[in-house]
Amino acid sequence: ANSLHTVVFAMLACCCRAPQECSAFLLTAHLIGAAIADTLLCKQGARRDAGSDSRCSLSKLYGNVFTVHFGPRKAVVLAGYETIKDALLNHAEEFGERAEIPIFRKMTRGNGFDTFILGIAFSHGELWKTMRRFTLSTLRDFGMGRRTIEVRILEELNSLIKYFQSYQGEELRTTFPQKPDQISMILNNAVSNVICSILFGERFEYDDPEFLTLLKLLNENTKLLVLYHVSPNTKILHILFPTAYGGNVVTSGITCCRTYSCCLFVLKESKKPHSMFHNESLLFSTLDLFAAGTETTSTTMRWGLLLMMKYPEIQSKEEMNQVIEPGEMPKLEDRKKMPYTDAVIHEIQRFANIVPMGVSRSTPSDVNFQGYVIPKGTEIIPLLTSALNDELHWKTPHQFNPSHFLDADGNFARREAFIPFSIGRRACVGEGLAKMELFLFFAGLLRKFVFQPPPGVSKAELDLTADVGFTLNPMPHLVCAVPCK
Repeated sequence: ANSLHTVVFAMLACCCRAPQECSAFLLTAHLIGAAIADTLLCKQGARRDAGSDSRCSLSKLYGNVFTVHFGPRKAVVLAGYETIKDALLNHAEEFGERAEIPIFRKMTRGNGFDTFILGIAFSHGELWKTMRRFTLSTLRDFGMGRRTIEVRILEELNSLIKYFQSYQGEELRTTFPQKPDQISMILNNAVSNVICSILFGERFEYDDPEFLTLLKLLNENTKLLVLYHVSPNTKILHILFPTAYGGNVVTSGITCCRTYSCCLFVLKESKKPHSMFHNESLLFSTLDLFAAGTETTSTTMRWGLLLMMKYPEIQSKEEMNQVIEPGEMPKLEDRKKMPYTDAVIHEIQRFANIVPMGVSRSTPSDVNFQGYVIPKGTEIIPLLTSALNDELHWKTPHQFNPSHFLDADGNFARREAFIPFSIGRRACVGEGLAKMELFLFFAGLLRKFVFQPPPGVSKAELDLTADVGFTLNPMPHLVCAVPCK
């Protein structure tokens, strides 16, 4: 196990009865990143690919609503799809705020900014509503879900394919002593370039040293997120905005003002004395989009390649050959004609389960929920992994099984409990873009390559255990991208 697992937290788990009243027991566990969700589900060491049903969960002992204490921090956990849906959809206002996580308070307040958390992902109240509306509107203006963005993704896919072809079927390394993390690096680069084209109006070469440093810092920050009281590496802001950080974003000449919203709009709004469109708000909103638009999609792609090596029979080209013309790239309109490919992508997202604990919510006032009283300001953990593995909604929840998303006739079937982007008013703002990227990148790569473990490594040896961090990453492995004949 990763050495971080040795960090021990004292956790109190209890049924929520009233703000002052809890019937608790003491549970000591190894809780870091993936291990936190694992402990909440009590997986008892079962491997992700073992298909074990030996998993119990605290929810089976204490119900689908229970309290945990991470040291001094108290949080209410929501387990199971129906409970999460009830809270985030049917009681959207009561569970609509974002929990105040110290790492983001430190990041914004600790640098001389305003006394509230900035950006999109972790802001509150009217600031959050304004920035979210603005972001969704701007992304639509730039063509999210339309041909404009599709062209940008396909251009990046072509660069990615050329990079893979340069290895001529030899292995690409993922984390090897004294070697670059090639798979993580190249997939991060490709995915990040799509969001960079939206935010900054340009892409970066895969060997650009400043871009590589930026992505490295982003990866480090993602790992640190799980240590709530650790301040992230703010060097990332200096690279994104070399003259803007601590200076004037609008007059620094950075290209994001010409792309992520109109520079004129920001200028106009910034002249208002109480405007929410000030320099720091723009900076942190851009950082939120950059981070969210890079890490989760590239991590899902890495899981996809690993699962294709683990289950090579899934890489059948029959459906793709019938839909995609020889020498052509996939198009978004092809998705409806490729139900099996679409099902595989959805199952990768479900099985990879890369953000198992979701992102914490908060109650803006006292809430009566399913017979429990949850006090104002309580942190709420919507345990997404409990929905993505809910035995009431998935036939084989602990196995990789694309048929979860196919009906009896082989048509694609949507599943209600499929919520990797969360649900409700705080659902991922980039969900539409991520879905486009996953389909085009995944279909495009499988059209050109067969992914295999390197010589001497059997598929049985491929480990599906997740590494620790705020997102669940595949463990180190080697990948061979063999060009299709």
